Amino acid sequence: MKSRLLLFTFFLLLQHTALAQTVLTGRVLDEKNRALPGVNVYIKGSFDGSSTDVDGRFRFQTNEKGIQLLAFSMMGFTTHEQVITLEEKEIEISDILLAEEFNELNAVTISAGAMEASDEKKSVILRPLDIVTTPSAMGDIVGAFQTLPGTSNVGNDGRLFVRGGDASEVGIYIDGMRVGNAYGTTAGNVPTRTRFNPNLFKGTFFSTGGYSAEYGQALSSALALNTKDLAIRSQGDLSIMSVGGGYAHTLANEKQSLTVSGNIFDLKPYQNLVKQDFDWERAPYGVDLEIAAQQKTAKGGLWKVLARTEKGGMELWQPQPGVEGRGTLIDLTNTYSYAQTNWRRAYENGWSLFTGLSFSHNKDLINLNGVNLKRTNRLTHAKFGATYDFSEKISANNGVEYFRNDYSETLVLEGFEREFGENQVFLYSEWDLYLSQDLVFRGGFRAGTSSLADQNWLDPRASLAYKISENGTLSLASGRFQQMPTENFRVLNPALQNTISEHLILNYLYQKEGRTFRAEAFHKSYENLIRFDGIPQNPQNVRNEGEGFARGFDVFFRDRETLKNTDYWITYSFVDSKRNFNQFETQVQPDFAPRHNLSVVVKHFVVPMKSQLGLSWSFNDGLTYTDPNLPGEMNSKTGAFQNLSLSWSYLPRPNLIIHGAVTNVLGHENIFGYSFAQTPNEQGQFESLPIGQGAPRFLFLGIFFTISKDKNANQLNNL
Repeated sequence: MKSRLLLFTFFLLLQHTALAQTVLTGRVLDEKNRALPGVNVYIKGSFDGSSTDVDGRFRFQTNEKGIQLLAFSMMGFTTHEQVITLEEKEIEISDILLAEEFNELNAVTISAGAMEASDEKKSVILRPLDIVTTPSAMGDIVGAFQTLPGTSNVGNDGRLFVRGGDASEVGIYIDGMRVGNAYGTTAGNVPTRTRFNPNLFKGTFFSTGGYSAEYGQALSSALALNTKDLAIRSQGDLSIMSVGGGYAHTLANEKQSLTVSGNIFDLKPYQNLVKQDFDWERAPYGVDLEIAAQQKTAKGGLWKVLARTEKGGMELWQPQPGVEGRGTLIDLTNTYSYAQTNWRRAYENGWSLFTGLSFSHNKDLINLNGVNLKRTNRLTHAKFGATYDFSEKISANNGVEYFRNDYSETLVLEGFEREFGENQVFLYSEWDLYLSQDLVFRGGFRAGTSSLADQNWLDPRASLAYKISENGTLSLASGRFQQMPTENFRVLNPALQNTISEHLILNYLYQKEGRTFRAEAFHKSYENLIRFDGIPQNPQNVRNEGEGFARGFDVFFRDRETLKNTDYWITYSFVDSKRNFNQFETQVQPDFAPRHNLSVVVKHFVVPMKSQLGLSWSFNDGLTYTDPNLPGEMNSKTGAFQNLSLSWSYLPRPNLIIHGAVTNVLGHENIFGYSFAQTPNEQGQFESLPIGQGAPRFLFLGIFFTISKDKNANQLNNL
């Protein structure tokens, strides 16, 4: 009898449980109304749930009652939650639409005109280590970028020339702050270098045009260098090189780090060993001191300080056409200081704030055959920026900037001085709109005002990118860019207005499994370029009257997969540029814009030898120049430029690197133009001298030793 009672009770409870269950059914779709299989559907706080089938449908039972939260989650999509009331036996949920989740790992990125070098982004072209191990660069950041698409190698200058633009049309920034006089001062036809050590930076952003509204006052390009965050260890770094040496010491913990470094270089011993075509009275020399500090602040902020001071000089005889003897003696001394501080923090509510202040001071003392000239340039930059993510699909980048520029030229003995001071204020706003996972639009503007020129302006900019395949992206960028003329012209005519350029860029980027292919076509127009009467050494009647254009395309291919332990990239750029500028009466091809540019870089690591072998080869079809013995302007062209460079990095121990490099291995005689006498000789001909490569071949040898507790740290970023 007792067993019958227990059996009856069991079936009664089973029936009651069955009657208490609720069946949930429904369907999950994406934003294009396509079925989403594999979506997790469950009641939060319980074990009840299921997954969608191939048709996006789900069905499961639950014993829960009352008001509950039904969740839908799937990797790559935003989790959706819906409040339901469990009272009926069966509930059919209306179709659920899951939105794609937007982040840097899977969202389309704008690649038109943009090339990044970073360890953090997937869309980079180069890594930081790639930049400093390019053989022809000799550790110079700009030297490495001269192997990238859109750039031209002007061997007797050393600065960055982009798509038919002058080197002054490239703006250089460190942590978002403009750097005044970023290149070392040098004599004519003696190549210069950027002042800053590549080991400072964790990544770079290089734009060949169409760049963000955050950057301005540059017609052609923006080069943004981002310094490292906290150092990961305390260590000392000793460098012994064929041209000098240096030492850097870093102190670091989890919250702060400090690096102090000093370097000295002197080409005099090298000049005595390796013959050069330069006629040095005193070979170049210099000394520098640099401090970089980082500090974590409360609630996730990061504060940085960077300061640098340096002094150097040279004395050089430059021969003059038609004049006997050694020519003109140029005695140059340069002192330079740069300091900046910045702070940034990202907040949990979607806001990110940035504020920074920088100051550059450059002084040149030049003695030209007994004429003493002092040239001083000071630039102050203050900036505040704020970005806000309204949602995963909408973000805004806004900011305000202030610049103060003071410039002076003084004939010391005569006591004659000319100078100007100027205030500029800028406001920028830029918005990113993710219209879908495959389509993004960026639009914005940059507004500015100049107290000296008494001018206001507004520059619109826009970009669009569409992911046409899993690995391919098509981008389009356009915009207006303005820049005040260089200081040597503005001091002659302070009323000069902005020069103007408009960019249109079409880009295709393909990246997959260690391979990158990038093709880009562009068109640039120029207005209000500087023109003057007379000769460049003594311009008269300086005015905004010039115009011109630059158009062309470039191709880049990089492969790290095909050949074992081998990485290489190939770049070709075509530029058709014409300008009516400076002293020219007609539109001419500038002498800094060769039509064809080709470069190849190869790096191969030999494991048994613990060595990396490097090769880089650069070519362009020659530079234009005006021969006064022939009719017309820019009527002649030099022969093709070629430079084959090799390097060898040997790591006998993890903390010891021996690095050697040589440029122009084949000894190609590169000519960059000709200097002509101002008056004809007795035969009516203007005599000339070639402007050649002063150092036909440059050799470098360096030993880099790192002192640290784990004995595994090294100076690879210094190579």
